Amino acid sequence: MRIVGKAALWFSLRTRRGGTENSQGRARMIKLPKLILASASPRRAEILRTVGWPFEILVVDVDETRRGDEEAVTYVERVAEKKAQAAAAQFPGTAMIVAADTVVVIDAEILGKPRDDEDARGMLRKLSGQWHQVLTGVAFIDGGSAEVRVAYEKTEVKFAVMSQDEIDWYVSSGEPRDKAGAYAIQGLGARFIEGIRGDYFNVVGLPVRLLYELVTKSGAVARP
Repeated sequence: MRIVGKAALWFSLRTRRGGTENSQGRARMIKLPKLILASASPRRAEILRTVGWPFEILVVDVDETRRGDEEAVTYVERVAEKKAQAAAAQFPGTAMIVAADTVVVIDAEILGKPRDDEDARGMLRKLSGQWHQVLTGVAFIDGGSAEVRVAYEKTEVKFAVMSQDEIDWYVSSGEPRDKAGAYAIQGLGARFIEGIRGDYFNVVGLPVRLLYELVTKSGAVARP
């Protein structure tokens, strides 16, 4: 069954009034499941480490070619699901798989990872001084039920005007080479970001809140 919709660690839910504590005064605990992260992205792995989410990495190789005039949302959701399905084929049984795919969109043009340094310069010239969108498709497969949930997150980002010297310097740093849109908001590229509307982690590559919602809706989150 495929359900399209809009994430284990232990953490406490405490409220000061009327709240979530049980009769013994102990905080209720919510256990999140261990995930198989179908991604070679060190940024996505670091996000899961940052939020305390247990996982292991499985690198999958799938064709990420865009289909003709495929819309950006359709594209990132399709590729994310394709990665998740490839991982699930290697983990039969009850494994819980997550995969994601991120692109940058400006003026209806999809910017993936640059082919080379000159392509990166061209992308940065397009982004300079402009707002753009970052779209990430996320796919979650619950191996126990064979249920697939796919959704996407959108964040808007504003670039400062970049001089040619700044573009050349940034490209020479090597950071843009494996990044959608040729920049990393969490790295050297942060100095060129004027504004952001939406989920920061989405721009880095994995919208944590959306992932949590997908996993929770599947019933995979253990509650007391």
